[in-house]
Amino acid sequence: MKKRITVMLLALLLITMAGCGKEPGRTAPQSKALSAPNTVQDNKEPSQTTGDTVSGQVIQISDGKNMVTFQLNNSKAAKNLYEQLPLSIKVEDYSNNEKIFYPPKALDVSDAPKAGGRVGTLAYYKPWGNVVMFFGSYSPNGSLYELGQVVSGSEGIQNLTGTIESAKSDCQTQLPRESEDGK
Repeated sequence: MKKRITVMLLALLLITMAGCGKEPGRTAPQSKALSAPNTVQDNKEPSQTTGDTVSGQVIQISDGKNMVTFQLNNSKAAKNLYEQLPLSIKVEDYSNNEKIFYPPKALDVSDAPKAGGRVGTLAYYKPWGNVVMFFGSYSPNGSLYELGQVVSGSEGIQNLTGTIESAKSDCQTQLPRESEDGK
């Protein structure tokens, strides 16, 4: 099992480094297939949206076959999650529209916005302490707090299985933000 995790982490590192070789400021092409991940600038400044590109705290989640990239918002909860990365953790199916995982430490939701029902939302369900990745629409809930939005690989969320690797993205490439319908 350790060998498999090591191989997956090495593959994730190589794929991420391949994305870092792109010229800064160039927009990475979008693809329907989940192959090499697209990444964006990772820094401690507040997230910025400029035209169709994003920058700020970005995370990548992969099960070795599917790669999903989320841009985090500026809430304490999102920063708490970011500080816990990298994680190797089990992902679970929940309902017919979401995947969940449990971070090791609780997140501070004191300034986090409520999640609003949008496909591609990364959220935190405070009563159970789980992070939720929505691949289908959902009803807002007073205990569900938004952490960020998908920027790449939304079609892969529903296919995530087993142990996932969650990591900070540290490349200097800009990435187009996916539309609300994930296309």
